[in-house]
Amino acid sequence: MASNRNLLVLPGDGIGPEVMNEVRKIIAWMGKKRAVGFDITEDLVGGAALDKHGVPLTDDAMKTALEADAVLFGSVGGPKWDNVEFDKKPERGLLRLRKEMDLFANLRPAKVFDPLVDASSLKPEIVKGLDIMIIRELTSGVYFGEPRGRTKLANGDFEAFDTQRYNSSEIRRVCAVAFELARKRSNKVCSSEKANVMHTGVLWREEATKLHKEKYADVQLSHMYADALAMQLLRSPNQFDVIVTDNLFGDILSDEASMLTGSLGLLPSASLGAADATGRRKAMYEPIHGSAPDIAGKGLANPIAQALSYAMMLRYSFDLDKDADLVEKAIENVLAAGYRTGDLLVGNTDGVKKVGTQEMGDAIIKELDRLA
Repeated sequence: MASNRNLLVLPGDGIGPEVMNEVRKIIAWMGKKRAVGFDITEDLVGGAALDKHGVPLTDDAMKTALEADAVLFGSVGGPKWDNVEFDKKPERGLLRLRKEMDLFANLRPAKVFDPLVDASSLKPEIVKGLDIMIIRELTSGVYFGEPRGRTKLANGDFEAFDTQRYNSSEIRRVCAVAFELARKRSNKVCSSEKANVMHTGVLWREEATKLHKEKYADVQLSHMYADALAMQLLRSPNQFDVIVTDNLFGDILSDEASMLTGSLGLLPSASLGAADATGRRKAMYEPIHGSAPDIAGKGLANPIAQALSYAMMLRYSFDLDKDADLVEKAIENVLAAGYRTGDLLVGNTDGVKKVGTQEMGDAIIKELDRLA
């Protein structure tokens, strides 16, 4: 691959810079050993940007993100910025990236690696072989709907309000991503909403059904209320392949699904925009674990989710499936060899090698060398 692919790296706050540093090693290895190179720009986001520039994301950084072939994101936030005004909170930088890049489809895989089947809070026989993908609509719904705000009532009470909004086009485009992805997996989609109590849920079910009939009749489509799906994820998660849902329910359900794997430190995500005339999509890749300020700077963080986010980038932005497979295989082999960061130390620890952030990153590089 030509080295003029433009990658914006935004390490962010907390453990973000630590785990990103380990992934930069993998990026360098891939450039040297696999000719998978990038022109890399690094910038600030979140609290780091707020401290230096007074905003959680500068206009220049936003412009760079819009022009990049992909964005590799770390994490934002922490108690240091708890009391800043709402519009300047570190998380607003992330929301601005998602909104202005129009990253409407958030892909969150939940996969249980065989070496970690005992790390799940569920019985091994329930989660063994789990490999599901939750697709969350990311740029509409209650997180962005207007009107929203807070007011003081005449009786002295405070009232806060948020608006859940969706239109047909927003629903159809994210469902299309789900159907297309399902065709490359087990060809099953479960669409989830609350059509029993919400107008947006009724519209969601209608549009998902119509799109399925028009273009994707070969894919098996089912519908499930979000609360029922939350229960089924704990009861029998392997019944699902691809799940598609709205912004709020997707936020909740994907976090629930992530814990089936044993640790947030293992889980990547991709946020994709619409394909242009060349098929290129704006895209951002990030771990779902957050900034973990309690362990930041201590060398304890698990870099695997960030590394798997990089692998998703190779797969979905650059069609480099074999290179993505190589990174994922190296990580699985390192886990099989017993390497564990603190978040993975559960159950029987016989044969386990407790390591920190850098040691885990080095083990992945060593395994890449062996596989290559």
